Amino acid sequence: MNILRRVCVFLNLRPVLEDEQLVVAEITQGVSFRGANLWILIFAIFTASLGLNVNSTAVIIGAMLISPLMGPIIGMGLAVGINDPDLLRRAAKNFSIATLISVLTAMVYFLISPLGEAQSELLARTSPTIYDVLIAFFGGAAGIVALATRGGKSGNVLPGAAIATALMPPLCTAGYGLATGQLLYFLGAIYLFFINTVFIALATIIAVRLMRFTPHSFLTPERAKRARHMLTLIVIATALPALWMTVDIVRSSITAANLRSFVKGELTQSGTQILSSDLDRGERTLRIVAVGRELSEQMQQEAAARLSNYGLSGYQLSVIQGVQSDSILALSSQLEQRLSGQEQQRQQLLQLTQEHALLTDRLAGYMRYEELSRQLQPELRALFPGVQHLALAPVAEPEGDSTLRYVVGLLSLEESKVLTAADRERLEAWLRTRLGGDSLLLVQRPAPRGRPVP
Repeated sequence: MNILRRVCVFLNLRPVLEDEQLVVAEITQGVSFRGANLWILIFAIFTASLGLNVNSTAVIIGAMLISPLMGPIIGMGLAVGINDPDLLRRAAKNFSIATLISVLTAMVYFLISPLGEAQSELLARTSPTIYDVLIAFFGGAAGIVALATRGGKSGNVLPGAAIATALMPPLCTAGYGLATGQLLYFLGAIYLFFINTVFIALATIIAVRLMRFTPHSFLTPERAKRARHMLTLIVIATALPALWMTVDIVRSSITAANLRSFVKGELTQSGTQILSSDLDRGERTLRIVAVGRELSEQMQQEAAARLSNYGLSGYQLSVIQGVQSDSILALSSQLEQRLSGQEQQRQQLLQLTQEHALLTDRLAGYMRYEELSRQLQPELRALFPGVQHLALAPVAEPEGDSTLRYVVGLLSLEESKVLTAADRERLEAWLRTRLGGDSLLLVQRPAPRGRPVP
């Protein structure tokens, strides 16, 4: 009993509890999402989306540290814990607004991002399990204890709780699901975010009641009982799908481990290499592909008889070896070669497409000036009667490490005509205007004898 009493003394939070009114006021203040808090949330969402997009764990952690989303969630938990419906309404409203803004911000980012492939950090937020439930609960408990005790906020408890509960990445993943039209990603990520929300709030409710925060006394016993039933229903409904997913994952993991043990214990012999082992649950078949020294029929029958010893009862053993395995290897090699050839062809096609686009642009440049020369002839004769012909062409002149680009205008005058300095200056200004600001070099040459006027 003395040991138990001493343990209780060490675990007692009452002596280090902050003033209750100060704690409630601080949590209530953190519920609001206006001005700076809203901008911080938007920037944190962009940061987390970038981290998920480039698969950077450090960037994601940084986004979780600056996110203000914990405020309204702990506010909802406090409101339920002390029976404050006004605070619950405010916290729920601000939480809904923050969630909507977060998902829309992430969706906008992924719509404009050139990186569209889902990375491992993003995929990890689409399949929640019961472990995410436990993480959210214990992370939320650490957060409310830190807020409610003296000195708790000065340490690294709140940042650690923000990282552990990971509120930002699921919202970003939900935005990615909407942006790419992948509904399963969206639903899985929103479910993970809902798990975090519910169990952080649940941890807050339990903590404030254990720490004996003063409840509002206007609730009738019937309403209090109904609220407890509603809370229990929400918690159970939230946890059950995650529990089912966890059971399925654990079952698959155990089956895979049993399969590895079976192959190692029953089908291992000198000179034989097991290339692959696969369970087909639909056909209840265990397929083994082996090369090298063949597994004898007797060995296969004895191994099949001991399948139940490895938790694989009900499965049929199918061993592919010898000529069959050689055929599989040959087909695999052919497939790899074909895929490699297709990739090379794709790269060559891409290169040819780029070269074609470049040549098309260059040809369009030359044709543009040729066509422009024809279009300018009527205006040129009307404005400058002595000008017989004008030819325009782009020029690229190497100059050291760079290339000087400009347009050359080759000007022909009638034999009896002379272009004065003023007319030449006016002609150059007119041409620069029509060329759209391109650099111009005007070169004059006499018209060849016997050349017809265009």
